[in-house]
Amino acid sequence: MNSMNHDFPPVADLPEGRPVNLSRRGFLGASFGALVLGVTLHGTKALGQNGAAAVKGAPRVSAFLEIRADSTVLLRSPFVEGGQGVSTALAQIVGEELDADPVRFTVECAPPGADYLLVNGNRFTGGSYSVRSSYEVMRRVGASARQMLLQAAAARLRVPLASLSTEPGRVRHTASNRTIEYGALAAEAAKLPVPENVTLRADKDFRWIGKPVARLDVRDKSTGKSTYGIDLKVDGMMQAAVQHAPRLGLEPATFANEAEVKAMPGVHSIHRLPGAVAVVAERWWHARRAVETLQVTWKEATSSTQRSMPADFSSEGRKALLAATPGPGISAETAGDASAALGSAARVVSATYDAPYLAHGQLEPPSALARWNDDGTLDLWLPNQAPEMFQTAAAKVAGIAPEKVKIHSPVLGGFFGRHFLYETANPFPQAILLSKAIGRPVKLIWSREEEFLRDALRPMGFVRFRGALDANGLPAALEAEAVGEGPVGRWFGRKPDTADRSAVEGIAGKPYAIPNRRIAQVVVDDPAVLGFWRSVGHSMNDFFYETFFDELADAGQQDPYQMRLRLLAEKPRHKRLLEAVGELSGGWKRGPFTATDGSKRARGVAMASPFGSEVATIAEVSLKNGAITVHDVWVAIDPGRIVNPAIIEAQVNSAVALGLSSALLEQVVYDKGVPQARNFDGYPILPPERMPRVHVRIVESGAPMGGIGEPGLPGVPPAVANAIAALTGQRVRNLPLSKLKFGDMG
Repeated sequence: MNSMNHDFPPVADLPEGRPVNLSRRGFLGASFGALVLGVTLHGTKALGQNGAAAVKGAPRVSAFLEIRADSTVLLRSPFVEGGQGVSTALAQIVGEELDADPVRFTVECAPPGADYLLVNGNRFTGGSYSVRSSYEVMRRVGASARQMLLQAAAARLRVPLASLSTEPGRVRHTASNRTIEYGALAAEAAKLPVPENVTLRADKDFRWIGKPVARLDVRDKSTGKSTYGIDLKVDGMMQAAVQHAPRLGLEPATFANEAEVKAMPGVHSIHRLPGAVAVVAERWWHARRAVETLQVTWKEATSSTQRSMPADFSSEGRKALLAATPGPGISAETAGDASAALGSAARVVSATYDAPYLAHGQLEPPSALARWNDDGTLDLWLPNQAPEMFQTAAAKVAGIAPEKVKIHSPVLGGFFGRHFLYETANPFPQAILLSKAIGRPVKLIWSREEEFLRDALRPMGFVRFRGALDANGLPAALEAEAVGEGPVGRWFGRKPDTADRSAVEGIAGKPYAIPNRRIAQVVVDDPAVLGFWRSVGHSMNDFFYETFFDELADAGQQDPYQMRLRLLAEKPRHKRLLEAVGELSGGWKRGPFTATDGSKRARGVAMASPFGSEVATIAEVSLKNGAITVHDVWVAIDPGRIVNPAIIEAQVNSAVALGLSSALLEQVVYDKGVPQARNFDGYPILPPERMPRVHVRIVESGAPMGGIGEPGLPGVPPAVANAIAALTGQRVRNLPLSKLKFGDMG
């Protein structure tokens, strides 16, 4: 999630070996001898300015690319790097068309600006959409820059343009054996207009796209040089820590020991904030000790503008409410006549499934650094997934125009959907208010306990299924009602009589040839602050659907793998992928069977179609003393087209880890309106010793490019649950699996 609104059109196939029309052009300017290139799309206009003009207050440099005098390349990325490898992928894409080695690139997150609104006229990093939404733009940026460098070289050497070629980082005139480094041509190229048409490389000529180029950020991360939000410092900065109200919706009333806390070492001041109190100090540890010492009496909020959690709210109560809320709900998918087929079926199978609230549990604690400037502007350094959204929100908090807020976006210590704009789940409003109150820059870091108290949660999931089997034991109809609320509707607005796609994705749109289907959402508002979580609705809905699919197979006396193959007979892409994961695992065998170590084992299989990619997953499990061991997970993934297979494999591995953690261990439990876990002792995550071996096969079908960061997750929980059912005969219908008791299978 790292994820947000992800209902995007597919990325169009690009023309190869023929011109691409750039109907809208930016300008080029000489910036300290660098080629500065901006390409505009979606009706925006890129402006290139020279360095001197920018200093005098001319419009900001709106550029993607700078080629410096030393031939290194600066790429201003529209997306935030958070471990998903987008910086490396974009350097590969631009470098391919520019003919520049990605290792020569420095990639930084671009500031807010119209030029970077590449996601349907918006900008955010999420939905596994960064590379596929910008692939064409980045190729054009590289190809345009290369063409201009060639034109500059032709003018300098006084030779025909057609007599020149490029090789990594330089232009070559073969007839005279002369070469010119890109950096030496940058200033001249910067004076030329962006060409109307550029020719993109054919796939067969790719040097870097499709290759396992090493991550550009590995060395800095491995040596501790990478700078995260919590590492940042500015002159005159103070540090702050907060204590939130134990229940969302309470406000600070009185302090019992204010004088004592003010006298503690390093304390500068104490502050009341909406739903919290804060201490500002010279050092963060002093601030934290002081704010945790402060004895606060909390009162019910008098304002109804902010969300509040009912004092009697509990997870069990929420689950009971979802179970008791009847359908039929809002239709998300219909085919045939599911009601009639269910009424006349030889056999009907019914089941209900549920999954808990989940926290993001990121290791990087939330932080924000705010600095008010003498001219009334505000600098704000904060981890985020959407700079323009945060700029607008920060301006509202600060009471100034958005253009007076400068957003700095550091690299993230992980995504998972945590760094989106969620009401009370972000620290930047507090940092803005504290900085303004004391007249100095303030860096605020939430402690782990405060993070768990105010995290935005994956919604609780609840689905009712009914399936009809024909006389041959095959599914003739399937009906599903997803009960609850999804994050897309929460943050992007509901459409009347339209199901929230984040509430039904992974249930609606499945590829199996089941002739009669009805999928619906029964909307039940959730008082919790909901958030996007890695793979969003797919993270639980594919568990629900794919596990119920195995229930249907068992009821019809069908092998679940073979039944999937049969129902995918008219879906060659999916069928090929399922066959690929079977082959990768050494051949499908459900079990139970005895492994070489003498343990009883079984396998489960699942399919998923998240974020434009297709995935097939097989998991092998055993039990010892009632505890589940997942030995191996095999994943075949078809993202259509690929940029970096090494990044794909890494993302699949991390997605498997998070998917398994959620399946085995994770849950947020509410009681009396308060989350019970405040740190990892109460919210366990997958430890290294429980991580299985992961085997990945990439199947490049040539379909439109799909996402990478999230698709590897949704198949893991159902594959594991289906394996457990095969091993024990005990059907798993709710998560996490740690809640269930299993007998020892040796």
